[in-house]
Amino acid sequence: MTDQQAQQSAQQFAIQKIYIKDASLESPNAPAVFQDGQWQPEVNVQINTEGKSMADNLHEVTLTLTITAKQKGKTAFLVEVKQAGLFLLSGFAKEQLGGMVGAYCPEVLFPFAREAVSDLVGKAGFPQLLLAPVNFNALYMQHAQQQAQQAGVAH
Repeated sequence: MTDQQAQQSAQQFAIQKIYIKDASLESPNAPAVFQDGQWQPEVNVQINTEGKSMADNLHEVTLTLTITAKQKGKTAFLVEVKQAGLFLLSGFAKEQLGGMVGAYCPEVLFPFAREAVSDLVGKAGFPQLLLAPVNFNALYMQHAQQQAQQAGVAH
């Protein structure tokens, strides 16, 4: 067995808990927004992730989705969901751990957050909102490149 195979066999990933940490919905222009004709909103989606170490090999990862929909320039709704999870991550090299916390765990959390957003929007009386899949690996790589560039500029 090679060193790489031994390291991979010692790696452990386990979901301990998935939960909503915070959720909110505002519809400041209801009920007038429902009378603004055909529903063709401008939708803005913001995605943020945060990871923190809770204990040895235990990490909390929080995926925050903030969606603003405007109809004819007026805010129809603003919804924010903070979907979180506790993940057991052991045996990963430091650079691998960053990718797990910054990309893989948010990818696990996204379907839960997407469902919570869709439920909230529907309960507010708006048509179903289905968010498109997100490539968290690409977002993580882009963020890592930006940080590397900023670190290069700082020196």
